[in-house]
Amino acid sequence: MIYLSLFLSFLKIGAFTFGGGYAMISLIRETVLANGWLTEEEIMNFIAVSESTPGPVAINMATFIGSSQGGILGSVCATLGVVLPSFIIILLIVMVMKNLMKYKGVQAFLSGVRPCVVALIIGTSVVLAKSTFFPSDSGSVVFNWRGAVILAAVAAAAFVYKKVKKKKISPIILILFSAVLGTVMF
Repeated sequence: MIYLSLFLSFLKIGAFTFGGGYAMISLIRETVLANGWLTEEEIMNFIAVSESTPGPVAINMATFIGSSQGGILGSVCATLGVVLPSFIIILLIVMVMKNLMKYKGVQAFLSGVRPCVVALIIGTSVVLAKSTFFPSDSGSVVFNWRGAVILAAVAAAAFVYKKVKKKKISPIILILFSAVLGTVMF
């Protein structure tokens, strides 16, 4: 039954991933590919759409993947699965927050988890960069120069904006800018 499978898969992802949505992407990718729910290219498209829509990337991905596999009920099951562990953990932490941070064990746990989160994000970035700049749809690896030009243009726009305005540009503007460039170049 796809609904139970979606719920349990995303429950596991939500329960065992620390560091937010970006840290979850690698587990989501692994789970989705293992279950045969999407292809690598479809995952990349779902990541792009999840990044471009409002809300946390992991929740958006769960919703989109659930919807692609089981319609509205599938999206509800996957989204509930990925959100439920965090919701329960946050409720428990809030109940004991006052005294929680004074324990060395809690501090040690958090200090140990941070490097793992960084490693997961870096690993996901490498996989995304590889599939973006060196797609292998036809079996041969060819450099995607259009993607590199878009990256350079977005990075330059962010740099110039920060130098001129003395503040960071909105990620929404960068996403829209890259979408326009993508539409023009592809």
